[in-house]
Amino acid sequence: MIIGSILEDDIHEKRTLLTPETIKKFIQLGLNVNLENNFGRFLNVNDQDLKNIGANCILKNQVLNLSDIILKINCPTLDEISLLKNNAILIGNFFPHVNKETINKLINKKVKVFSLELLPRITRAQSMDILSSQANIAGYKAVIDSIYEFNKAVPMMMTAAGTITPAKFFVIGAGVAGLQAIATAKRLGGVVSATDVRLASKEQVESLGGKFVFVEGVQNLETAGGYAKEVGEDYKRKQDELLKKTLASQDIVICTALVPGKKAPRIINEEMLAVMKRGSIIFDLAVEQGGNCIYSESGKIVEKFGIKILGYKNVPSRISETASNLLSRNIYNFISSIYDKDTKSVKIDENDEIIKSIYIKDVLN
Repeated sequence: MIIGSILEDDIHEKRTLLTPETIKKFIQLGLNVNLENNFGRFLNVNDQDLKNIGANCILKNQVLNLSDIILKINCPTLDEISLLKNNAILIGNFFPHVNKETINKLINKKVKVFSLELLPRITRAQSMDILSSQANIAGYKAVIDSIYEFNKAVPMMMTAAGTITPAKFFVIGAGVAGLQAIATAKRLGGVVSATDVRLASKEQVESLGGKFVFVEGVQNLETAGGYAKEVGEDYKRKQDELLKKTLASQDIVICTALVPGKKAPRIINEEMLAVMKRGSIIFDLAVEQGGNCIYSESGKIVEKFGIKILGYKNVPSRISETASNLLSRNIYNFISSIYDKDTKSVKIDENDEIIKSIYIKDVLN
């Protein structure tokens, strides 16, 4: 079998789903590897490096024409779909209910579509979890980029001229991205607090050295799958009061709150911004799903009330080499679970819990 991957047609996307490490592993499994020319430009490797480890570097249309398994981060274009083999396997991150038309064209062409962002949160799927691996990177990068825009030192410093007080970080949402943001800010010397609607997050935040800030007297708002639920009006009112008080003393705020399948909850309003210190930073990791902050704009840095609101697109791609290494390991772990090395074929068990969650085999309405 042949596995292939192409570069993404998006200026904000620098990640790849194959790296030298995983190319070697796929070849050891018995697969041939086809890559688009100049595939490794964001991995700091050239075509000759990739050829030396056994990959074939060819034209994009050849990759799509010849490969039995195609790896792609985002949905293919119509031109790319026309080049795919019938019955090819397409694996990536496709958000099918947002991209129904494209997914239906793939299904009508008998392409087997696996969308890994739909993986269930079960132990067996953790090593394949592309959302978690990329959220980890995003949480780290959000802190680094916020500090770059922040006009003060972060750690406490004792100097002959006096003491420099540490910067205060506030993380909204203590999921994978939020917990990594807390850990990174602590390592860099910040004083960190965090909030989340899931009370189970309290122990995790405190284990990383952060202070947990929460609305007292409410039930735990966590789904069976471990995600946050939407909050009611009473909770929202109490949360607004707590946040307004908390934000007044913060220097850097990292927003990570998302509700699966829905627009990001609007958490920071104009009234809250008005009480924050001039020179503060807000990094909105939820900006591509609507944003947690009222003035967040995707792909822009907005300044309001003397506060910089950072709305970078595709944050993991801003640290693409590391992000690609994690993504490609997720992909390898998934494919190696369905690839039979003896028969050199892919075996799809539609009764398997993982396959049932990510295999888009029926036309979407």
